[in-house]
Amino acid sequence: MKTDSQYTLSSTFRLTVRPIAFFKNKVRRHFHYWVSIALVLALIPLLRRLHLPTHFDWVRLIPAFWLVMAAQSIFVAALLCVVEFPPTKIWAPFFQQFQREKLRLAALVIFTLTLLWKVTWPQALIVTVDTVAVLECWTRLAPKDRKRGATAILIPSLYLFGGFLLVFAYNDIILSVRFFAAYDPAFGAIDKWLLHGSSVARLSHWATRVFPVYFFRFLEFIYFGMFAQVGAALVLSGLAHGRREGLKFVGAILTAYYLALLLFFFWPSQGPYYLSVTHVPEALQTYVIQKQSIANSQALWAHANLARISTDYYIAFPCMHIAQPLIVIWFLRRWKRMITIMLVYDVLLVATILLLEWHYVIDIIAGGLVAALAVAAVDMDEVWRWIVRRNTMRLERSEGPLYETHDSAKSST
Repeated sequence: MKTDSQYTLSSTFRLTVRPIAFFKNKVRRHFHYWVSIALVLALIPLLRRLHLPTHFDWVRLIPAFWLVMAAQSIFVAALLCVVEFPPTKIWAPFFQQFQREKLRLAALVIFTLTLLWKVTWPQALIVTVDTVAVLECWTRLAPKDRKRGATAILIPSLYLFGGFLLVFAYNDIILSVRFFAAYDPAFGAIDKWLLHGSSVARLSHWATRVFPVYFFRFLEFIYFGMFAQVGAALVLSGLAHGRREGLKFVGAILTAYYLALLLFFFWPSQGPYYLSVTHVPEALQTYVIQKQSIANSQALWAHANLARISTDYYIAFPCMHIAQPLIVIWFLRRWKRMITIMLVYDVLLVATILLLEWHYVIDIIAGGLVAALAVAAVDMDEVWRWIVRRNTMRLERSEGPLYETHDSAKSST
């Protein structure tokens, strides 16, 4: 039997260790907030020291995030809900409401036709679906839940927007002190070893000879559509699990970006297109952006006058076009059909990244590692629960139940 002194020591140990463990977990989960604050405090002094502008291109940044990305994100979130949930939850209430209110259907048709007259059909489709989705949420939610849902989306969105501004600004800061393509030859050599003598540029040039231009336009659609995944995950996480989960998701995304900035400072590179002799077809938007990226990087390295900070992003290593979808998959893992769609999309995304010469293979590998580190930083407790649960299920499938139920134990006796 334990003595009183042993009980006292055990209780004291638990009372001491548990608060320390809780404090460490809280610091780890909220570490991205402290990094964000530190980056904000250092931003203006660094910009002034390097003779960089201290104002942002709000005319471009605000519509790009709060209009374009927001509209695409709601659209993708609505499509994922249609895929995931049964028709009795999605379509039945929708059509029942139209049957009760015939004028609503007429108003929707007029609204859609007006959009088709004023804008392109993809824009009209996105705006129509977004409008219906927002109205459905407003109708189905109770008044207190409407406010809670709006807050759960808006606050994480503000944090994400602020984080993006920091990332753009620190891209300019890093390229002012580091040569933008210092490690492209090294990463090209690593790729040559990984691909057994081949390269991403060679693969892209083969595709250019074989496939028509509209094939590459489809690849561009896949590539630039990645950002809607991030916004959709923010919307779904916030609505389903509240503001804290939405902030946790944004924290993982920004943690990945902050790690990418650190790696970019030590190993700056542009991507395979920088060393490539021939490029993707000139008719593509990708060609224009890649050319402009090289020109802007050269201007920053030469300390040429920069008018304002805009959507300035030059990081090739690691590939954030892989890191972010992996983080999205983790936070949407409860919805199996959504994950299936995401996985198919992300497989196409990997092929797109390589064929358009955006990243080296080693960039993609690094992107996966950065995603894992970011998720572990903000959600380690849930990661461990998931690992234990998966291992338990695997053992039960191979060896039977790990724990006997009361009835089975009774029957065996």
